[in-house]
Amino acid sequence: MTSRPSSAPERLGGEDARSVIRSLVGPVYAPTLIEASGSNALLPVIPLLALALGFSVPMTAAITLVFGIAAVLGPIPSGRLMDRVGAQRALVGTGVVLVITNLVALVVIGRGLAEGPTLVHRVMLVVLLVVMATSSQVWALGRQSYLGGALPAAVRARGMTLFGGMMRIGQVVGPLLGAGVTALGHESWVFALFAVLSGAATIMVAVFMVPGEGRRAPRANATAGGAAGRSRGAPARADAPRRSAARSRLTRGVLARMLVVGLGITPLMMARVNRPTIVPLLGAVLGVDATTISIIFGVSAVLDIALVVPAGVLMDRFGRAAVAVPCSLIMGAGFVLMGVLALRAGTTGGSVAVLALLIPSLLISLGNGLGSGIVMTLGIDVSPVHGRTTYLAWWNTMIGVGRLTAPLLVTVITLLAPVAAAAIASGVLCLGGGAWLARVLPRHTPAPEPRRG
Repeated sequence: MTSRPSSAPERLGGEDARSVIRSLVGPVYAPTLIEASGSNALLPVIPLLALALGFSVPMTAAITLVFGIAAVLGPIPSGRLMDRVGAQRALVGTGVVLVITNLVALVVIGRGLAEGPTLVHRVMLVVLLVVMATSSQVWALGRQSYLGGALPAAVRARGMTLFGGMMRIGQVVGPLLGAGVTALGHESWVFALFAVLSGAATIMVAVFMVPGEGRRAPRANATAGGAAGRSRGAPARADAPRRSAARSRLTRGVLARMLVVGLGITPLMMARVNRPTIVPLLGAVLGVDATTISIIFGVSAVLDIALVVPAGVLMDRFGRAAVAVPCSLIMGAGFVLMGVLALRAGTTGGSVAVLALLIPSLLISLGNGLGSGIVMTLGIDVSPVHGRTTYLAWWNTMIGVGRLTAPLLVTVITLLAPVAAAAIASGVLCLGGGAWLARVLPRHTPAPEPRRG
């Protein structure tokens, strides 16, 4: 069995590719943008709400680990749910639960903030976070699996990077919407905003997404197996151990491929998770004020979003390594440069400190934007067509381990050394991951799109 998961992509003309992408706006891209805007409107407010409800600072930090834990424990149960009921029903069901939970939180937590918080209000906030974390896993896996079946191989990377781009735009739009709502009313009103946006996204999925995704292949296999059993009788049972052995070999091969590719992509994931922690901490050490740090993040986000479409085109045309390797190397160089400049600049503040933070941040954003959608695209690449949702769940669990351990790496390093050392360590890991990806990706991902003469 060859290690390449699929053959070379079929040719698609420009108009055909655009038609495929347009057909996915209703079921995937627009709901992703709407839901991401809602969740990112609420996320920055959660620590403030937790403190107002009586959580201590360490407890506030601890409850946000719910999302990291869900990233590890959530994908496999989510995959099993979708195997049973299909992607559309799973997405709609979790969307309805999310809307109801946010409306209840609006009433309960809003009353607690107005009349004085109690244990009930604190428990309600934790329940909301658990529902958010669980729903995000179902929505991420469901949409990724749906795209895996809907996107032809020739436009897979473009489709997946656009999916990731919708999430990134939501990360910019969401906090702006949340700031507008809190300015007009109360912090708890963000729950209403999240409920409205989640409801809109859920309605779009219910209307536009094809039902039964994720269950067709298993049903077809079961039907074929049943027909074979009826036509051949007992010999079909004799073939069962052989089929089971073949499935086991396939599973071992897929998991081995995932581990090989995941070993290189996990440092990139960890760097992405640590960036929102390392950059503000280094800014504070350098004496850069909070407003300037926010502006640096805003400029970096624009660069991230601007590279979404080019990243997908490059991946489809020149292969995954053409994007994943430069992405890891550039981000790694940016983190190392940031740590070195921070050590040299000291705590003087001023324009030198701002440049020591801005230039590496732009370099990191250049690499990060170039790798838009790379993690999700590789997940599809290393997963076979049959049982894809289950394999994607394993892939997402592996990536979730990186997300969960990334903050622990920063914590351990900063206990023993300056924050700049955490930046340098993140960069070195990225550089190593890029070198590993350059070696393994050409053997484990689809060939580049054929040139059209």
